[in-house]
Amino acid sequence: MAERKDPIDNLSYVADEAKKVVEPDVESATNSSLENIQHDPALEKRLLRKLDIWLVGFYSLVYIFRVIDSANYSNAAIINLEQGTGIKKQLGFSPSQWAWTLSIFSYSYLIFEPSNTILLKFFKPSRWMFVLILAWGISACCSAAAQNFAGMMCVRFAIGMAEAGFFPSVLYHYAFWYKPSEMPQRIAFFYSVGQVSSALSGLLAFAISHMDQLGGLSGWRWLFLLEGVPAILLAFVAFWIPDYPESTRYLTDDERAFWKNRLTASAPKGGKKHENWDWRSLKALSKDPTFYTFSLYWICHGIGGFGVGFALPTVIYQLGFTTTAKSQLMNIPPYIFAFLLLNTLGYMLQRKWIRQWTTAIGIESTIIICYIILLTVDNPVVRYLCLIVAVGCAGCAYPVIWSERIRALNGTVASGIGIGITNACAQFSGIVGPHVFSTVFGPRYRTSYAVNLSVLLVGISSISKTWFIIARRDKRKAAGLKA
Repeated sequence: MAERKDPIDNLSYVADEAKKVVEPDVESATNSSLENIQHDPALEKRLLRKLDIWLVGFYSLVYIFRVIDSANYSNAAIINLEQGTGIKKQLGFSPSQWAWTLSIFSYSYLIFEPSNTILLKFFKPSRWMFVLILAWGISACCSAAAQNFAGMMCVRFAIGMAEAGFFPSVLYHYAFWYKPSEMPQRIAFFYSVGQVSSALSGLLAFAISHMDQLGGLSGWRWLFLLEGVPAILLAFVAFWIPDYPESTRYLTDDERAFWKNRLTASAPKGGKKHENWDWRSLKALSKDPTFYTFSLYWICHGIGGFGVGFALPTVIYQLGFTTTAKSQLMNIPPYIFAFLLLNTLGYMLQRKWIRQWTTAIGIESTIIICYIILLTVDNPVVRYLCLIVAVGCAGCAYPVIWSERIRALNGTVASGIGIGITNACAQFSGIVGPHVFSTVFGPRYRTSYAVNLSVLLVGISSISKTWFIIARRDKRKAAGLKA
């Protein structure tokens, strides 16, 4: 908090004394009150708990349905195949067309993620989240009405366009409220909920498949309808989330001032639409080497880290689980492990038992070891256990380093664009992954494993370089403060 100015510094002693006679020194009393609030850990803890319920709690609930919505499109491919009412048959999709309806989702993410975070600042979080959540809910319901390839492509692109803004906008919104040191456990919990949703989406799809021809609709159409409705309802709840510390109605004037001043000077600021709209920070972002090293790491982990998940269906099949229900059950353990591991790491990071940088490198190194085992071991049980570890670790890499990524950004515009572009880099997983794990490399996929292993080595080099740059920057700042 900036040092308070004594009224004597600005007014003459006589004028100041006269003012005291006429009216109370309100400003002095208010500043004294604020100072007392700043030294009240109990109040800070209570306010954090309140904010966690509104932000982390609400966003995590919404994220459950977002992940289920995106994950279940693949599950729709196997719903009611035996009855002849599957999506591919009814819409006449060729293998190439089906692949395009899958990948178009990633393209819209890649295009719209960088700009969506800035729109959150322009419209305010509560309004922009309402638009995003409502848009993807309506688009998901519209998927149930698709009649051909062109219609499904349009709807899938629209869903990706709406959903693209959600995850980076959540992180951007966190940056207005939380210190970087407070983010790891909150990001870990938020992200881990998505891991569990991925595991449960298959079971949900299997349950909804029994609604086939209910009301004359196929099972896959019911799947899209029932996934879109919760998002539409939750969109209206978004109107009540707190926007910024400077303007939220959930805090008193003293508490708003306290919260604003507890954040770093480089944190993004709320307020009026064009307030703090500093484009110079964007120019500085383009010159920051960490912008490129972070982006390269996000690309490498997206391809090499998440790529291991493409091998999961094949290994499960080699275990002998060939029916839809049993296969979906065997998909659950890797994501449950990811949920437990991520929350454990978040807890340890929050208490500074471990560091973000060494944790990220440790995660990538573990996935590389798993790739080596997948390359050399033929036993399907060993390979399945290896995939549980690898898929779990892959889901933890981004969350443990996100707080450092946000801390490296300065200013409102740079934070918004930087978060959006960084997260967009992860979408190369959906674009490149299917090609790396093409069936021409199956069923052992040794070439695919080798390619991803090599990509992860580049990723480790990139995150290590980023660590070196930021550590050197922190030392210079510390030396400047001491001087």
